[in-house]
Amino acid sequence: MTAGELQDLLINALVRKAGGSKRDWRAALGPVRVYGTDTHPHCNWSVAPSGSNGENAIIERLLDDFRGRHPLVTGG
Repeated sequence: MTAGELQDLLINALVRKAGGSKRDWRAALGPVRVYGTDTHPHCNWSVAPSGSNGENAIIERLLDDFRGRHPLVTGG
């Protein structure tokens, strides 16, 4: 899975869970940053949400689940 595919999955899950538009959630979520598996062997991606406090709380809860199901991604 690529970083872009993961971002799309996250955004779709946020829309299903909390409503709103994909555009708004994409802005709140921000980009998926990918790190090398040599330095991050268990989960090589992260995001830095920049939405409201409520949006960020929803995002963080969802990220916990996604890190377990999709720990490693490729760039792109």
